[in-house]
Amino acid sequence: MVLPDGPNQRWSLDFVSDTLTCSRRLRILCVVDDYLRECLALVADTSLLGVRVARKLTRLIGIRRKPHTVVSDNGTELNSSAILR
Repeated sequence: MVLPDGPNQRWSLDFVSDTLTCSRRLRILCVVDDYLRECLALVADTSLLGVRVARKLTRLIGIRRKPHTVVSDNGTELNSSAILR
């Protein structure tokens, strides 16, 4: 894998999950700058809708500017119309 050539060139998005003792699922969105290996955001909740993820990414872009590339796995979480817009 070739690393990006500077900060804010490529962000990686991924979801991690776990189950609480009450059997509810906890989801966490991780946004990482691949060059710096810096975590830009962690968003945790029992449910993360595409609209909320898009809102968080918009805020990050306002702070750090738009990355050249955003990569993620092919999970259904990032295929909503809110994200694709």
